[in-house]
Amino acid sequence: MTETLKVAMPKGRIYKQASELFRRAGVPIPQDVDDTRKLVIPLPELGMEFIMAKPVDVPTYVEYGAADIGIVGKDVLLEENKDVYELLDLGIARCRMSVIALPDWQPGIRQRVATKYPNVASQYFREQGQQVEVIKLNGSIELAPLIGLADRIVDMVETGQTLRENGLVEQISILDITSRLIANRVSYRMKNGSIQALCDRLHQVIPTAVTNELVE
Repeated sequence: MTETLKVAMPKGRIYKQASELFRRAGVPIPQDVDDTRKLVIPLPELGMEFIMAKPVDVPTYVEYGAADIGIVGKDVLLEENKDVYELLDLGIARCRMSVIALPDWQPGIRQRVATKYPNVASQYFREQGQQVEVIKLNGSIELAPLIGLADRIVDMVETGQTLRENGLVEQISILDITSRLIANRVSYRMKNGSIQALCDRLHQVIPTAVTNELVE
């Protein structure tokens, strides 16, 4: 009996690119999966089951074994710091994490930084020798400097259009972000054949050169 590989897939932009990558790798995910409202999608013909999750929750599903593997942005991996294997840089959903402010920003005595990524942001400013108060927000981060909640923000930038529309400027790019294939540690041992076969197929079609290296 063929084992089923449970795959935690992020909803939204990453899923669109990930599903196309899977198809190019010879994993024929049906097109209508992109538009379904179902949260658990069995694909027995592929030996897979997709778990449609919020991107931030993907590493949790994988860490606890509810999913064998998952696709998640490096930003989430760094922020959540879950105990999972990082198998592949898929080279998709490319963007960057940056420090952003109004054009006339000047450093003050007490600086506030708003972000969805308080752990990453705090570590970055510590490494820069800057003392800041980090405020965690869950959405519309660009609003914080506009209404005086924070002096600056740390957020993801893809095209920069949202920043321009709100009169904000990108000060510093902290790191480049792409989506990664991760695995549950037990699943990687117990279902190694299936997981490695998928890695090999994906590795042939990823858009940039990456290393197939486990991160302990």
